[in-house]
Amino acid sequence: MRVMFGILASLAVASGSAQAAPNVSEAKMIATVDAEQARTLKFLETMVNQNSGSRNLDGVRKVRDIVIPEFTALGFTARWIPMEQTERAGHLVLTHKGRKGAKKLLLIGHLDTVFEPDSPFQQYVLRGDKAIGPGVGDDKGGIAVIVAALRAMQAAGTLKDANIEVFLTGDEEEAGHPVEVARADLVASAKAAHIALDFEGLSRVDGKDMGSIARRSSQSWTLTIEAKSGHSSGVWSANAGDGAIYAAARIVTALRDELPEPYLTLNVGLIAGGAGAEVAEDNAHVSAQGKTNIIAGKAVARGDLRTLSPEQNTAAMRKMEAIVARPFPGVTSARIEFSEGYPPMAPTDGNKALLARLNAVNTTLGLEQMQPLDPMKRGAGDISFVAAYIDGLVGLGPYSTGDHAPGETVDVPSLWTQAKRAALLMSRLASEKAPATK
Repeated sequence: MRVMFGILASLAVASGSAQAAPNVSEAKMIATVDAEQARTLKFLETMVNQNSGSRNLDGVRKVRDIVIPEFTALGFTARWIPMEQTERAGHLVLTHKGRKGAKKLLLIGHLDTVFEPDSPFQQYVLRGDKAIGPGVGDDKGGIAVIVAALRAMQAAGTLKDANIEVFLTGDEEEAGHPVEVARADLVASAKAAHIALDFEGLSRVDGKDMGSIARRSSQSWTLTIEAKSGHSSGVWSANAGDGAIYAAARIVTALRDELPEPYLTLNVGLIAGGAGAEVAEDNAHVSAQGKTNIIAGKAVARGDLRTLSPEQNTAAMRKMEAIVARPFPGVTSARIEFSEGYPPMAPTDGNKALLARLNAVNTTLGLEQMQPLDPMKRGAGDISFVAAYIDGLVGLGPYSTGDHAPGETVDVPSLWTQAKRAALLMSRLASEKAPATK
C-alpha cells in the first residue's frame, strides 16, 4: 500500500498544469498579501491574546466576535451554530455567495486551542520572523491565512464571483459529544460544496513544504475482561484459570503481533487489573485494587486505533473483536468497545488532482513542487469528517513548531507564502463551473 500511495501521488504531482507567470489579477493578489503583512499580524495577535481553550466556551465566543468583522467586511454573512448540547461553544459559519453555477469551496479551520485559561502560556510575542503564542499556528494562524487570502482576492476582483463557505469549529482540539451531533453541520456543508480546503498547519520534511492529501483516523477503544477470582494458590488450575491480568496480557500481545500492516497503528495507553478495576468517567484514568494472593478478577485497558481508509478501519476492528473473543483460561467475559473518533481521509484520486492544482500555483509563484506527505506523519482532523463526501487538501495554514505545548511558534514568512498559495488556488477553483452532479 505504501509503494502504491507513493506512485499514484507522484503521478498526481506531475500532472499539474504549469503556468509560467502570474496574470494581472494574480500579481495583484501577491502584492496585496505583502502590503498587508502588518495588518495580518495584528489580527493574529488579537486572536492569540484571547484565550479560547476548547472548554472555555466564553473565550471561544470572544474569538468568534474578533473574527466575524474581518469576514463581513469582505461581503460574507455570519451564522453561529450553538453547541452547548455537546458541552462546547459552537461553530462559526461564514458564507460568500458568488456566481451561480460556479464551484463552491469549503474552507475549514477552528477557533479553539488546547490551551485552557489555567495554562501559563497565554500571550503573543513577536521575535523577528517568529511569532510565539497559544494557537498562533494551530489554528489561529490558519484563520489569519484565510483572511489574508480573501482580502487579496477582493483586491484583485476574484472574490466577487466566488462561492465560499468558511466553517470554523469551536471544538476541533476536543470534540464535543456525541460527535455525530458536533460534526453534523460540517458534514452538511461538505455535501453542499465541491472542494474542501483545510487550513491547519503546513507540513515540512527536511525543510521542504509538503502537500497533505490524506489523514489517518483516530478512534479510541476500551477492553474489559472479567475472570474467576479466588485464592492465588489455585491460579493456573483447570478450575480457577489464569485470571484477568494474564488474559489482558495475552490479548494485548496478540493485538501487537497480528494487527500491524501499512498505515495501521494501535496504541495501548492505559491498563489496570486486580480483584477490581475501573475506567474513570473522564476516560483518562484507570484504577485497580486487590492483593497479591487474590487472582485478578478484572482488567481494563484503553488505547487508540489509527488507519488510512474506512475499509482498513473496519477490518481492523473486526480482527480485534475476533482476538478478544478467543477463549482464555478462567475468563468469564471479554469485550472490546470502540468509541466515537475521527474517520480516515484516504488519498483519493480527487485529492491527488487537487495537489496537482496546488503545484500549478507553486509553478506560478516560483516555488518548489510539493510532494505528498506520508500520512503516517499527520494526525486526524476535522476534514476527515467530510472526506467521504468531498475532495480535499490539508495543511494550507502556516508552518509552526511546538504545537500543543508552551512555546508554540509560527514561522511568519510562511503566513505570506500560504496566503498567496491559497488566494491563487481558490481564485482558480472558484472560477470553474460546478459539475452537473456531485
